[in-house]
Amino acid sequence: MDVKRLVILGALFVLLVILVIVFFIRGGGEKAIQSQVSPPPEMYHPSEKPQEKKKIILFFLSEDDTLLHPEEREIYASPSIVYEAKQVIEELIRGSQNDFLSPLPPQTRLRELYLPENGVAYVDFSKDFQGTHSSGSSAEISTVYSIVNSLTYNFRSIKKVFILVEGGEKETLGGHINLNIAFLPQYSLIAK
Repeated sequence: MDVKRLVILGALFVLLVILVIVFFIRGGGEKAIQSQVSPPPEMYHPSEKPQEKKKIILFFLSEDDTLLHPEEREIYASPSIVYEAKQVIEELIRGSQNDFLSPLPPQTRLRELYLPENGVAYVDFSKDFQGTHSSGSSAEISTVYSIVNSLTYNFRSIKKVFILVEGGEKETLGGHINLNIAFLPQYSLIAK
């Protein structure tokens, strides 16, 4: 009986290893990391030293056109890009100080931001990001590229942005833009 159990456990272990290998080989492209991934070890705690400020550029919408309009803001400087990138997203959620339109619903919460070494930032929003978003393809495009351009413009190490909702991939934000891919910046959408 014990030999049978060992053989069965051994076979299950080999099957599990094969499945893991197949999963990583066939995964290809940028797939969303799952919510069980822990934040990077480089997390920075603001109380460690006096805070210096750093200027960043955020991109907001306008009632006058479909372009993204830059707005300068200050965040706390940090040796952690993740900590600074989280501040950028939090500032986008707060909205414009120059009467531009906010790309994100005010109820939206940033759950987490991950930055593996592949240059893809994974930004995980609360369900309010998707549930209370304005409808329409231009609103979705503006929202996505406000986030993507704000992160890639301010951080050279961020090349693409993958948007998650409640820790998982979503097909679309409101039925128009495919969220199953990592987005490259589109600086052509920025007003001159």
